[in-house]
Amino acid sequence: MRTYEIMFILKPDLPEEEVDRFISSMETLVTSTGGTIRKVEKMGRRHMGYSIRRYREGQYALFVTDCEFSTIQEFERRLKVADSVIKFLTVRTDEEIKKAEKMQKIRAKRTARRKSAAPSAEAATS
Repeated sequence: MRTYEIMFILKPDLPEEEVDRFISSMETLVTSTGGTIRKVEKMGRRHMGYSIRRYREGQYALFVTDCEFSTIQEFERRLKVADSVIKFLTVRTDEEIKKAEKMQKIRAKRTARRKSAAPSAEAATS
């Protein structure tokens, strides 16, 4: 399974209950197809940098999930047909996480080598 971050913006004039209902339906979509949800963050109403479909504000939501690509396809399909969704973005993040972990290991090895080389350099100058 791969890790994805999905952020979508809902219309600002939607009632709170409808936003919660939409988010819970998307949660059930992920869990019913065998995926797991790491985090669901309802970010609330925010001002956008530019207008989208004549809206200057929107209600933001972020999903972080571990699932298959077919689940993401269905998730995006539902976001496209939903009238309440203004815009969405899906990003696959598992590759970036692996790259970051690899860089941390390399940096840790470098600092360990520098620390082990530093005492011997001081002893040689004394």
